[in-house]
Amino acid sequence: MIVPTRILFEHAYGKYALGAYNVNNLEQAMGLFRGNMESQAPFIIQISKGARSYTDKRMLEAIIRTAEQIWPDALFAVHLDHGDEQTCYDCIESGFYTSVMIDGSHLPFEENIAVTKRVVEAAHAKGISVEAELGMLGGVEEHISVDEKDARLTDPAEAEEFVKRTGCDSLAVAIGTSHGAYKFSGTQRIHMERVAEIQKRLPGFPLVMHGSSSIPQDEVERINAAGGCLKGTKGVDPAQYLPAAKLGVCKINIDTDGRLVWCRVHREFFRDHCDKFDLREPGKIFMQEYAKFIASRNELLGSAGQLESAREYALKALGKK
Repeated sequence: MIVPTRILFEHAYGKYALGAYNVNNLEQAMGLFRGNMESQAPFIIQISKGARSYTDKRMLEAIIRTAEQIWPDALFAVHLDHGDEQTCYDCIESGFYTSVMIDGSHLPFEENIAVTKRVVEAAHAKGISVEAELGMLGGVEEHISVDEKDARLTDPAEAEEFVKRTGCDSLAVAIGTSHGAYKFSGTQRIHMERVAEIQKRLPGFPLVMHGSSSIPQDEVERINAAGGCLKGTKGVDPAQYLPAAKLGVCKINIDTDGRLVWCRVHREFFRDHCDKFDLREPGKIFMQEYAKFIASRNELLGSAGQLESAREYALKALGKK
């Protein structure tokens, strides 16, 4: 069942974080739903601007609606990840998304406020929530590329002003994480004290962590053993997910890790079966492995086992019980 993002945030706040997982194809969607149902977790499906143009935006929507029929007990929201203004409007008008992200983090403060406020007005008119971003993460992911020297942490005072002036419903904060597989080097780290400072200024307000993949080193090693050349990769310590959730982080974005699972499965399969060419064979393995990965992350997020409680809350909030 697709439910408003805000309802999932209300249920999760201060207790656990929702896994926000990006999908690009059928195999990812199947593994994602299986993993969340196996771990009995509510979740957020993210569709990026790049995913919408990979084939056709209607294809992903159809896959997700079909998955909803296959797993009618699943409880999730549908979110646009890293949208520009026009893509946000397109998603708002589609009637499919429960929330959109307007990423104005690369803009000057006043311009970020202006564009976010315009999207908020359009989204709220349709009952859709808006995630905004303040501060700037480093790293590379799809169309996003920010040199580490240009990355900057979210200022707590600016965060308070930004939320009040824009009316956004959640805020992605820059606290030291980065996009992509190369997140940390040297003394870089997650600044949990910055999250605590922001929460004090915005009590009860949902915060979001982007760039939160853990980059499992066993996955990297297996990829490299099967012909890959990923060097110097380092990710977020997943043991920090739940402490962040206790500080008001309701949504944690995990994308790169899923790509690593996909890469590992396919590299190993074709290394070990050089005579094979049926795409369905490694696809079946990936769906199983991705489901296992999703379930493992939900345990660390604290969302595992929250499905029935979240469903009861959602039905009551929607006046259906």
